[in-house]
Amino acid sequence: MIKAYIDPSVMSYTIQIVAGAVITVGAVFAVVFRKAKKKAKNVLKIEDKKTTEEDIVDLSETAAEPEASEKTE
Repeated sequence: MIKAYIDPSVMSYTIQIVAGAVITVGAVFAVVFRKAKKKAKNVLKIEDKKTTEEDIVDLSETAAEPEASEKTE
């Protein structure tokens, strides 16, 4: 009969291997899914309707000058 000793660090290594495998599979799936989605949209001629809001920056002189009450102090 063969008796084997399992070191506590073996479980740590096992968890790291499983976590790495899950992360790798998830990343590969995400990349493949994104490429397939893009290819399907190109084949079906579907355009992305993304709406973006433009940043409005007020560069007028009144916005750049301090208030009148701040000038007297």
